[in-house]
Amino acid sequence: MDAVFKALADTSRRRLLDSLNRDNGQTLRELCEGLDMTRQAVTKHLSVLEAAGLVETVRRGREKLHYLNAAPINEIADRWIGRYDRERARALADLKRALEGTDVSETSFVYISYIRTTPDRLWEALTGPAFISRYFGGGGPRSDWTPGAPIEWKVTADGEYNDWGQRVLEAEPGKRLSYTWHNYEQEVADMFGWSDEKLAELRKEPISKITFEIEPAGGATVKLTVTHEGLVAGSEMIKGVSEGWPEILSNLKTLLESGETLPLG
Repeated sequence: MDAVFKALADTSRRRLLDSLNRDNGQTLRELCEGLDMTRQAVTKHLSVLEAAGLVETVRRGREKLHYLNAAPINEIADRWIGRYDRERARALADLKRALEGTDVSETSFVYISYIRTTPDRLWEALTGPAFISRYFGGGGPRSDWTPGAPIEWKVTADGEYNDWGQRVLEAEPGKRLSYTWHNYEQEVADMFGWSDEKLAELRKEPISKITFEIEPAGGATVKLTVTHEGLVAGSEMIKGVSEGWPEILSNLKTLLESGETLPLG
């Protein structure tokens, strides 16, 4: 926690995080644009942010992309902000964004977490029905998790499983799982009170995909990188993904490390 607070205390580093929050997955060159800092200064600030776990990098060919990792900040919120206080804090943050006219412009979501477990046990948690039901609050996906297999999804504990066209893309036990995400569905529209016209318009968006990458991180710790990509900037989907995944993945971490789960919602 000390490293996180130290990293956040610097204005320039907060500006870099703000830039990644607006447009995640930038190269060093892109991050330098518009900043009154040398390339070397930006590199040093990024090193501090990486050491604190606030920024993670992913290689894509010859380029290194930088992603904001919300996990440490989410852990701070879990530790010091109660459930009801958090709702008030979110409301104030939403009001601030509305007054400032800030738009959500990301087209991908990346969340990185370090979990005290083994790769095999984490894989079981990502694919096993008993595990999934617990950290998804009784709902979640089910499949035989082989490439090409369908994925059924249940939104609530007392709901029914639905086949919304999701398919497994990759499945390498203990290492990597990837599948297509679902489109906007009537059940979700009913939850949010969307009209038929709005639902029809939202369904024109392309289908996104999610990938879970599992890597040993030394000792009894595993690094889990979750990348949800192919989203539309400012869409209802990316808003839901950005709010939903941190809560679910935090619950997954808590379950694996303590055997307990946190209340969702």
